[in-house]
Amino acid sequence: MAARAEVRLPKLLASHMVLQRDQPIHLWGWAEPDEKVTAELDHQTQSAVTDSVGHWQIFLPAMHAGGPFQMMVKGTNAIVLEDVLIGDVWFASGQSNMEMPLKGFPGAVIQDSAEEIRNAGHKELRLFRTPTRASDFPLPDYDAQWTECTPETAANFSAVAYFFGRQIAKDEHVAVGLIDSTWGGTPAEAWTSMEGLAADSGLMPVFAEWAKMANNTAEMKAILKAEQREDDEAAKAGKPKPHHDWHPAPESWAPAGLYNGMVAAALNYRIKGVIWYQGESNSALSRANLYERLFPALISDWRLHWHEGNFPFLFVQLANFKSGPHESYNTIREAQRRTLALAGTGMAVTIDIGNPDNVHPADKQDVGARLALAAEAIAYGKKAEFSGPLFREVSVEGNEARVWFDHAAGGLKVHGDTLKGFEIAGADRQFVPAAAWIDNGRPEGGNVVVSAESVTMPKFVRYGWANSPVVNLFNEEGLPASPFTSEERIPMVGGH
Repeated sequence: MAARAEVRLPKLLASHMVLQRDQPIHLWGWAEPDEKVTAELDHQTQSAVTDSVGHWQIFLPAMHAGGPFQMMVKGTNAIVLEDVLIGDVWFASGQSNMEMPLKGFPGAVIQDSAEEIRNAGHKELRLFRTPTRASDFPLPDYDAQWTECTPETAANFSAVAYFFGRQIAKDEHVAVGLIDSTWGGTPAEAWTSMEGLAADSGLMPVFAEWAKMANNTAEMKAILKAEQREDDEAAKAGKPKPHHDWHPAPESWAPAGLYNGMVAAALNYRIKGVIWYQGESNSALSRANLYERLFPALISDWRLHWHEGNFPFLFVQLANFKSGPHESYNTIREAQRRTLALAGTGMAVTIDIGNPDNVHPADKQDVGARLALAAEAIAYGKKAEFSGPLFREVSVEGNEARVWFDHAAGGLKVHGDTLKGFEIAGADRQFVPAAAWIDNGRPEGGNVVVSAESVTMPKFVRYGWANSPVVNLFNEEGLPASPFTSEERIPMVGGH
């Protein structure tokens, strides 16, 4: 960014912002080369001199939650920021189910949307919505602003992030800043830096898939342009917009494009953690088997570039949806479950609250609440159950298999008469539906015993292995069990 004589700040450093509590406060910006810049907040003052290209950065001492404060940054000019709060900052990202605003999408509604919007006035919540933008290189700033959370601003903000932030503010009694950086219909590789992708040679198929899409970019742009003309003509004639099939914006699928355009500008801003909801756009059979490497690579990549260590990274497992035979939601779900091997990660299971007929389920309240449960345990150290049962291991007992779970110390329960969704296989991996029943009589916690007459020497068990499975296993706290397979490698199977 070209240097100018006056001190300038990035858009994230502005009135109404929330600064991360209990961490050194990082301020940065631009001015004339070799210019002295001074920052003052709550009687704390620090100065720095810009470098040869006019960049500067200042660290103020960490502060506890509080405010509102006034901040001043001055060089040859002075910038005064009002209504600055100290609290927790969460970066919300992903594709359309995280992007989906409180007012909903065409053809997809938020549960109790009108009432939620009416009650969305929360001065302790601050919202920052980044514009959708792809770039070939990391951008230094956003074109956006912080706002208070009002019915008007919340209506266009991520519903999942809003429900999550509202719960955190209530539980922690602090201001919460939410950065909504989302773009519907986008793959994980677009949100990963080029360095992060290039660091693992096993991710090279990402570029092969992008090459296929890039070859069709001109045709896709022509289709989108023609559809826009049809929309404009309908609007002029006072008619409703014609229906168009969904198409990805070609630029939003470029590897690292959204990292550059929608993440990089936030890397200097201190955060408490990330909430993430994505995976549908990686579910095609040609892509799904790579997600087990790609998703952990994205998390590690963001942590590396944010320079905050293993900050909490909480994500939503894909809900049940009757996707087509050429997509494998179960493969993505299993990759997400296995990503929990990374430190500081947590997963909100939503297999029980999706809409099999709509990829954008209405219940975003429970999604936000389950993410908040994970945050309370992982980010805030609260001693409460935050996850449904997670597969640990299988032990074979004659012609039966016993499945052991984490997060089942209080026991397991079934919603309904009998357990559904379990399958069993021998060494040949030919899975068949299995009878399953709960055993809560072990001191290690609840487990499930599985068997089938045709499998006399069981070896593998899986649960909920379909795009939209019928499943009903929960722990005593009422949280659903994650689908899983006990196989060493994740098989890729499409279909409903």
